[in-house]
Amino acid sequence: MEIADVRRRVLETMERAKREAAERRLRVDAAGKDFETFLDRVAVPMFRQVASVLKAEGYAFTVFTPSGGVRLMSDRASDDYIELALDTSGREPQVIGHTRRARGRRVHETEQPVANGRPSALTDEDVLAFLVNELEPFVEK
Repeated sequence: MEIADVRRRVLETMERAKREAAERRLRVDAAGKDFETFLDRVAVPMFRQVASVLKAEGYAFTVFTPSGGVRLMSDRASDDYIELALDTSGREPQVIGHTRRARGRRVHETEQPVANGRPSALTDEDVLAFLVNELEPFVEK
C-alpha cells in the first residue's frame, strides 16, 4: 500500500474523531442543561412527593439533592437509596437510575436508564414508574 493512501486514511480518521468529539461535547452540554431543568421541574418534586407518602405510611426516607442528581435515602440505613443522575460516558447522554440496598453484608446495586433516558423527554410518570418499581424491595416487609 502506498504511504500517501495510509497518510490520507489516518488524517481522515483524525479529522472525523475531532468532529465527533466536538459534536459529543455539544450534546453533553445540551443534555446537562436539560437535566438541570428536568431535576427542578420533574424529578425533585416527584421524589419529594414519594418521600411524603412513604413518611405518612411509616417509612422514613429523605430527599437529598446533591449537585447533578436527586437521591431518596432511607433514614434508617444510609446505604439504602434510589437516585437519578446524568450519565455522559456513553455515546448519548442519558438519565440513569441507581439503586442500592444493603442487607447485612450483602449489597445489591442496580443501574438502568430511566425510560428512554433523554432528560428532555422524561415525564413525571416516567420518574414515578421508576421509583415505585425500585421501592418495592424497600417496603416489602
